Amino acid sequence: MNNDAIEEMFEPLGPVTVRRMFGGKGIYHQGMIIALELSDGELLLKADATSAAEFRAAGARQWTYESKKGKAAAMPYWTIPDEALDDPDILQKWLRLAYEAALRAQSPT
Repeated sequence: MNNDAIEEMFEPLGPVTVRRMFGGKGIYHQGMIIALELSDGELLLKADATSAAEFRAAGARQWTYESKKGKAAAMPYWTIPDEALDDPDILQKWLRLAYEAALRAQSPT
């Protein structure tokens, strides 16, 4: 996806910045990473312990990769639920959840 398309997709949340990283792209809102675009073009939203169950319940998949030691490593990024891909109003909910997860990650514990 080109940067203009990413910016348009995230428009309901507000302005985003797109930066290259690890063969893909990091998508930032208000200086915090909220999403990734993998090298294969798959777009993933940030989640955390508070929001992951909601992503799972909506049929989203968590991003995992195989570590150098051969173990599956789960990352805090999830696919966008199918229902949100064709409906900007529903997508806005998921974008907001990703931003809220980024905010919580920045907060001291």
